[in-house]
Amino acid sequence: MNDIVTVQEAVTAFADWNEPTDAELAAIESEMPLILADVDLIDAQIIAMDHTPNEVDARRVRRALARVLTEWRILANRTADEATGGAA
Repeated sequence: MNDIVTVQEAVTAFADWNEPTDAELAAIESEMPLILADVDLIDAQIIAMDHTPNEVDARRVRRALARVLTEWRILANRTADEATGGAA
């Protein structure tokens, strides 16, 4: 009979320890520009697929892709700087 739990206990069983730590939240926050750039790229790609692509759609996708690559570079450089102890 010890295996019987209420619905409330089953739904919130992991609520106390399953929250992100401050370090995890900080990591997510530092990646937020890249996440937003990825969302913009997906939006641009969806718009381009929604109808016959034209030059404006192609430019929108290229700009969004360039922004994603820029944010990847910034994040990679920031991570490398943190790993080596900062910039020279």
